Amino acid sequence: MTLLDASTMYNRITSVFFALLLSSATHAQVGQASTGSNSYQFTKGLVALTGSRYGREAIYTDPLAYQLYTNTLKQPTEGATFGTDDQGREIKWLAVTADSLNRLRLRGNFRGNGGAPAGPGVTPGSIRGGLGWGGGYTYLTYPSTRDQVALLNIKGNSNVYVNGELHMGDAYSMGYLHIPVKLKKGVNEFYVRGTTVTANLSFPAKSALLRTDDPTLPSIRIGESNTSLQAAVVVVNASTNGLMGLQIKSKVAGKELTTTLPPIPAMSSRKVAFLFDGSGVSAKGAQNCDLTLLQKGKQLDQATLSIEAVAPGASYSKTFVSQIDGSLQYYAVTPQLSASTAPSALFLSVHGAGVEASGQARAYKPKDWGTLVAATNRRPRGFNWEDWGRLDALEVLTIAKDEFKPDPRHIYLTGHSMGGHGTWFLGATYPDKWAAIAPCAGYPTLKEYGSADGVIPDSSTNPLEQTLLRAGNQSDVLKLVTNYKPLGVYVFHGDADQTVPVRYARQMRKLLGETQPDMSYYEYPGGSHWFGDHSVDWKPLFDFFKWHQLPVDSTVNAIDFTTANPGISSAYRWASIEQQTKPLHYSRMQLTRTKNAITGTTTNVDLLKLALNEFGAKAPVKITLDGGTAVDYTTTSTNDTLVLRKEKDRWTPTSRPEVTQKGPHRNGTFKEAFANRMLFVYGTSGNAAENEWAFTKARFDAETWYYRGNGAVDIIADTDFVPGQYADRGVVLFGNATTNKAWSKLLAKCPIQVSRGQVTVGSERYTGDDLGGYFIWPRADSPMASVAVVTGTGLAGMKAANANQYFAGGSGFPDFVFFNISMLRDGAKGIRTAGFFDNNWSLASQEGGKE
Repeated sequence: MTLLDASTMYNRITSVFFALLLSSATHAQVGQASTGSNSYQFTKGLVALTGSRYGREAIYTDPLAYQLYTNTLKQPTEGATFGTDDQGREIKWLAVTADSLNRLRLRGNFRGNGGAPAGPGVTPGSIRGGLGWGGGYTYLTYPSTRDQVALLNIKGNSNVYVNGELHMGDAYSMGYLHIPVKLKKGVNEFYVRGTTVTANLSFPAKSALLRTDDPTLPSIRIGESNTSLQAAVVVVNASTNGLMGLQIKSKVAGKELTTTLPPIPAMSSRKVAFLFDGSGVSAKGAQNCDLTLLQKGKQLDQATLSIEAVAPGASYSKTFVSQIDGSLQYYAVTPQLSASTAPSALFLSVHGAGVEASGQARAYKPKDWGTLVAATNRRPRGFNWEDWGRLDALEVLTIAKDEFKPDPRHIYLTGHSMGGHGTWFLGATYPDKWAAIAPCAGYPTLKEYGSADGVIPDSSTNPLEQTLLRAGNQSDVLKLVTNYKPLGVYVFHGDADQTVPVRYARQMRKLLGETQPDMSYYEYPGGSHWFGDHSVDWKPLFDFFKWHQLPVDSTVNAIDFTTANPGISSAYRWASIEQQTKPLHYSRMQLTRTKNAITGTTTNVDLLKLALNEFGAKAPVKITLDGGTAVDYTTTSTNDTLVLRKEKDRWTPTSRPEVTQKGPHRNGTFKEAFANRMLFVYGTSGNAAENEWAFTKARFDAETWYYRGNGAVDIIADTDFVPGQYADRGVVLFGNATTNKAWSKLLAKCPIQVSRGQVTVGSERYTGDDLGGYFIWPRADSPMASVAVVTGTGLAGMKAANANQYFAGGSGFPDFVFFNISMLRDGAKGIRTAGFFDNNWSLASQEGGKE
């Protein structure tokens, strides 16, 4: 029996026989209503180890999704065969029942989703597992007596198809993902990607709800003004119409403020920021913040938050509006012990997986010579301090410098576990920002220690997959070890660590021992992954910091700097790699400055910028690079800058490139467009199925961005997109030239064109309705923003583009990649083309390949 046949048959059953249907339901159709509440707990289901593989690259395989998208998926029954594994063995649907914790899971030696790592306030456990395993699906059904809306809460899954509609999952079992879903009268099917899950439905009495289980909160600091503080909570729209004209009224200690909220699309949720006045609070401790959700003066819902008031000198949290997406984020601070008239130090601390920034800050005792600031990585697990975690760290660093005005020579970086990786990564990526770094219990690279999303593949025999992997080269710290040379490096690790084994510290000690002139190394005897606050707040580490300071530029006459992507990191001190010869290969500059000359060598550098301010005005400078002909130049001012281009192995002065070219301001890859307060634009000019896909995919990405990045994003229809109203904002476009009216406004001059039935990439043409892809293109009306396109040539191709592991930290996505839906079954064999635009955003000398 097909899914359609089953649904049609069930819809014909009258309510007279509904109880009989329940009594004879299959394993997957049985659950129980929670006592005293309007909810339903799934207690039985079916599990198949289908072999889905998602990870840190554009390629993914998912046999169940392939069958679902190609309409070949058979309705599961106990003992039925789903397919065969890579060794030819049958994959069966197996019955599972809930345990005492309501977890639906296979028993025996089967291992489900991984545990949580250790850190301040977190129990030690495995970091591995999570999203990147070769996994399976849990199949659930719910027989509904009528069409209705429910809130779906599943823990332990990566995503879920609800009657074929894709939604985000709660891979880390946080519990705060409440997804509004439409249930039809009859059997509702849930394909849950995950094999150890808990799942329930609740049936809200209201169509607009305040959710306070995942707030973003500042501290109320006693003695400060506190009149206009910002916090954020989730508003759920459980109706089939968009919500407009919403407001939140807040009340704390008798003080009220009202905030107007952005629109919330139908059947979705959004984390929204609101103002509150904490000036009436005079005592430390938990304070109630009463919230009322209003629409045109009418009350829709009420809730109460608890906000902590802290004494002067205590660690605190402070919120800010992120430039990445316009959402509200926070950072945590452990203030300096006592005031000082001299500029003080700043310590940026990056936390481990599963750890809140507020907990990270509290792990440190106040220091008498500096302030400690902890960024969030956008979530306790977030992005491994890469991608948007990296941007979050840089945002907080900039804010902290402006707020605390530290001595610019005394800026330090440290972190634990995943934050130890963040320290290695941020230290190598931005070596001129820190006087010293101190990774604690850290792993250097995601190619060896993958964390929840799995490892970045190290290599491939498939040339197209090699192109994809090259897009993640910036994550390979081991290729950047020479960037540490100007830094002090203190490596701290417990020698009995079972979560991040000490071999990673020893690996880095060996690598740095050959090149690093300034390193201290200590293994804590008997130390596990987390052995108390001194796992991070280690006095010898801070003593090491105190001995180091950043030199001023005038004293730095030698540069040795490597980068894989100038759009992520281009400059060290007075030199900058502006453009590469081969995109995303490693570029290196080794330069020496003397009284009247600069000499050195470069690798994979097409355009080099040199700041000549230290030479003075009207000074002759001889520049000799790569053993070629010297460039004789006379400075024009004390702030002169020289740009050199390499042409046929000869360096010649040139003008600064136009902002329309690639450069540090905008260099690709695909993921770069998810910034500058990005906007999601879905197509409405296709057929009904194409339009439904576009909105569902935009909502799925918004749900994922909220879950993984504590983010919020505006979602609009193509017909509402007016470029001038969204100036300088990143745009993520869903659809193709046939189905999305915004295409012609943003992509008319792009050499990649996608329409119903075909893709053209320069001179190459691919046809069929089953091609999907991703690509980036600069906004012609902006010097910095780009368009990311999630597209397909037809419904099958669009669905093939559903996976969004571009939100996995460190995953590599080039400027463009196109694939057939067969990729879901066959992996890299399904890729059709992938590559990079050149520095003129042209495909004339495209770096990449095709099948």
